[in-house]
Amino acid sequence: MGSRKKAEREGFEPLYRRLEETVARLEEGGLTLEQSLALYEEGMKLAQRCQELLQQAELKITKLQQEFAPPETGGESEPYPMGDEEEIPPE
Repeated sequence: MGSRKKAEREGFEPLYRRLEETVARLEEGGLTLEQSLALYEEGMKLAQRCQELLQQAELKITKLQQEFAPPETGGESEPYPMGDEEEIPPE
């Protein structure tokens, strides 16, 4: 349980590094079934926490984009006003 609390405090990069190390250990093989299951469980928890952090970052980016987006006018506006301007005939 202490590992879960530690994972909740860590940032994305250290968690992801731990996840990579866990996957590498599983891929190496030579582990008992119990060791493999324990590593798999740890890896799933790390992956879940990484996903949570990525979702939080995505939400923050979306909020920032909305905050800094120009206000919508309700309709499509033209970049230049069209009026009674004289057309220049082609030569």
